[in-house]
Formats: sequence, structure tokens, C-alpha cells
Amino acid sequence: MFHGRHFERDRRSRFFEKGDLKYVVLDLLKDKPAHGYEIIRALEDRFFGFYSPSAGSVYPTLQLLEDMGYVKSSEQDGKKVYTITDSGREFLKERGETMDKIKAHMHDWCRGGRHEEMHDVMHEMGHLAKSVMRKARHMDAEKLSAIREIISRAEHEIEALA
Repeated sequence: MFHGRHFERDRRSRFFEKGDLKYVVLDLLKDKPAHGYEIIRALEDRFFGFYSPSAGSVYPTLQLLEDMGYVKSSEQDGKKVYTITDSGREFLKERGETMDKIKAHMHDWCRGGRHEEMHDVMHEMGHLAKSVMRKARHMDAEKLSAIREIISRAEHEIEALA
């Protein structure tokens, strides 16, 4: 998982294949209009906190969908709110098989029935990451190396549990 300074992302660990996020966003918008932050939060909820898309992936996807005519946006309370269009609904319907595969993949990611416990674990990992980021800029190389060793040991201990 952690090797040297870099976190390796195994291709199998990706939540979505390239281009799949647009289907998931449309699927969310078919239920109700939303702004970008609501979409991010809704995806976090669907994945029980295991996955949180970045604004850097959601907003360009929304812009692409708008350019394609699959969503339209309007200003509400100072926020850009997106609504699926009839063309977007038709596009999603035509790609039902693709959406079914994505939903099956999403389900596989969240299987195991320990959603609440995993959410808590991911929440704690988020706190750890924020703490390291907040303090790391004030640390020298020796302290950063110590943090890296602690994280590496934790990874090995977690791997030994499985």
C-alpha cells in the first residue's frame, strides 16, 4: 500500500473507470437537482465514507454533462444547481446496462455488512491525514521520516490482520 513516499493505487482499487462518474452523477440527479457539494456528499453517503470524489473531478464532470445537454444549471441562493434534462434521462436509460455494471461494482466495494465500522475507520484515517498535513509543514526531515515509519508499521500490522 505505502511504498517509500508514494501511495500506490492498484487499478483494481479504482471506484470508477474513466468516464463512469458521469453516469453516477446523472443517476444522482435523476432523483433531485443538486449543487456540486451535495453531489460529493451524496457519493460519500452511497459509499459509506469509503470514497469521496474531489471537486476537481465532480465539477468538470458537471460541466461536461452541461455541454452535452444532459444537465442544465441555474443559480439558487448563490449556488449553481444542476438538474437532469430529458436528454440526460434518455442517455442514462440507453446506458442502463452500463449503469447496472457500475452499481454492481459500487455494491462490491461496500459489501461485507460492516458499513458503520468501516465508516468509523475511514473517518479516523481522515483525521490522521489532516493531522499529518497540518503539522508536517512545521516538521524537519527527521520527524517526517518518523511519521512515515509509523504509518508503514501500521500498514504492516493491518495487513497481518487480514
